[in-house]
Amino acid sequence: MAARPQPTARRIGLGHELRQLRKEADLTIAEAVKGLHFDESTLQRVETGWKSFRQAGHLRELLERYGVTDDEQVDRMVALQREASSREWWTGTGTTMLSGMPRFLGVESAAREIRVFHPTIVPGLLQSQAYAQAVHEVHKPIDETTTEFVEKSVQLRMKRKEALTRDDEPLKLWAVLYEPALRYAIGGVEVMREQYAMLAELAGLENVTLQVLPQTGGGYVAFHDVNIMILGDGLPTTVQTDTAWFTVAVTDKPREVGRFSRMFDAMAANAKPPGETQKFLHQLAREINE
Repeated sequence: MAARPQPTARRIGLGHELRQLRKEADLTIAEAVKGLHFDESTLQRVETGWKSFRQAGHLRELLERYGVTDDEQVDRMVALQREASSREWWTGTGTTMLSGMPRFLGVESAAREIRVFHPTIVPGLLQSQAYAQAVHEVHKPIDETTTEFVEKSVQLRMKRKEALTRDDEPLKLWAVLYEPALRYAIGGVEVMREQYAMLAELAGLENVTLQVLPQTGGGYVAFHDVNIMILGDGLPTTVQTDTAWFTVAVTDKPREVGRFSRMFDAMAANAKPPGETQKFLHQLAREINE
């Protein structure tokens, strides 16, 4: 699978450029939009990469406000705006997205490296189809989701996982797998055996690093999932976690990125070396058969 266009990355990049230009012009957001055809909320969302301007004319008038008159620079940013407005690869999948999910998918698809941990299950990017199906089925009566939602969500999760094995710049993934999460038998023996085998196979890829955090270690363990997405190219590292309200929280605020990074680093430091992961997974597979 080849790398796909990344509209969200374009939006984030354009937003950063516009934020820098505004600061160089010594303008607040309120001052920047005064008399223009869009409001403060729109500019704020554009600067943070959450949306694009609906019209290229809006971008042009903003650049004029910032004193950008070089035709080549203006044309480049308008072209970037056009690319940022294109459809994401998952558009039209029919999935009823959780709140915050489109933003998360966009950032994830733009990431060069992801570091992830989950306290109770195998992280989504590492799940087999049967395991992902079983996880959704367990939560279905609690979350009151439909069968269609579950099916589409599983399909989407499998599509996301293709980034690990694509031919063009496969995604780098570093995951800390919590031992209790690995021992949480979802879907039965056959599902777990397949999941262990898939993890062992993925652990052998050059772009994938898997570590097991023992349940008897006594060190730090995060009480919620941790997802750190490193975009590169001067774009901000972004973190994500699921909330108790069935939503997906995504932010690139330095304080939260730093906090999540400390969480992950603490758990990685206490986890077993990557070289021991495949042996441990094979051990789990033998135990579940007994």
